[in-house]
Amino acid sequence: MATNTLTNSMLPTFDIEKEVERWNVFSNIANQPEPSVDHTPRHVVWKKNKAVLWHYPAVEKKYDIPVFFVYSLFNRPNILDFSPGSSVIEGLVKSGYDVYLLDWGIAGYEDKEINIEDYIVDYIRNGVRRALRHSRANEVSVVGYCLGGTLAAMYAAIAEEPIKNLVVATVPIDFGVAAMPEKWAEGMQEGAFNIDRLIDVYGLIPPHYIEAMFRSVTSPVYFSPYVTLLNRATDKRFVEKWRRMNKWTKEHVPFTGEAFRQLTNDLFKENKLVKGEFTVRGKKVDLGNIKANLLVVSSKNDNLIPQEQSRPLMDLVSSEDKTYQVVEAGHVSLALTGKFSGILDTWLCDRSKNV
Repeated sequence: MATNTLTNSMLPTFDIEKEVERWNVFSNIANQPEPSVDHTPRHVVWKKNKAVLWHYPAVEKKYDIPVFFVYSLFNRPNILDFSPGSSVIEGLVKSGYDVYLLDWGIAGYEDKEINIEDYIVDYIRNGVRRALRHSRANEVSVVGYCLGGTLAAMYAAIAEEPIKNLVVATVPIDFGVAAMPEKWAEGMQEGAFNIDRLIDVYGLIPPHYIEAMFRSVTSPVYFSPYVTLLNRATDKRFVEKWRRMNKWTKEHVPFTGEAFRQLTNDLFKENKLVKGEFTVRGKKVDLGNIKANLLVVSSKNDNLIPQEQSRPLMDLVSSEDKTYQVVEAGHVSLALTGKFSGILDTWLCDRSKNV
């Protein structure tokens, strides 16, 4: 009877030098200087409190209508300018758009009374007006990402400013669709979770609470990114990208208490936006008032904002030109890969005036 004998060619090779390098990179990652952020040239055109309005001028301006970004209140907006070659903002300015980004900054205890209505009127509306004056444009394209898309839609529903195009991506609109464990959703709806006492004590929702909240929903066991890093530690390009992503995921910012109170009670618990019951300084936020050209982008693999939360906006607006697009991406990868830039350019180019 013939027998098979293992030979050296059948065994995996072991490169001791490569293994030492891999473990050295992995073990020393915490000692490396923080990666740089915000690579695309920009300058400040307006400030309010902690917020800054950045202008990213087009490399070669092709379109007269500027793009105004509204990002989420939970994180820094660096994910929109992640790294050269995979930056949403870089892609747009290279395509000929003037870009403005409203950076909320980092709220302090003294900002605890700022609510969603204040963010919409005092920050977004005034920021858009400043961008219009600065660009000398007659219209603007407003782009909101994640909760920034919710705020952008609310603003567009009461805006007096000329919004030509509205784009929202990975956006929660219908909060009646649970994006959290079922028992949590039931507890919130039934009043078992009372956020008011926490807000009254802290004033601000601390960043580590925010991080824990997202971790519990998306990745309670946070080991897989480090396993991936260990496996690819000799790939310098991957390590650099990993370090940027790891830095951003830990950069949650304080959430003002009154804004979080409204988010929890008026949106999560009572779903007032979809019902048409949410008001901004006495003015009802009726999404049916939105007539701008509309693009809603959902990510197919989004484990934070399901498509069912975003899609209802299509039926609530009065826009004649409206598009719903599902992309093969995750909640964050849509931006960090730069894919969102191409989607925006493809849709905006025919809806933006040429210079």
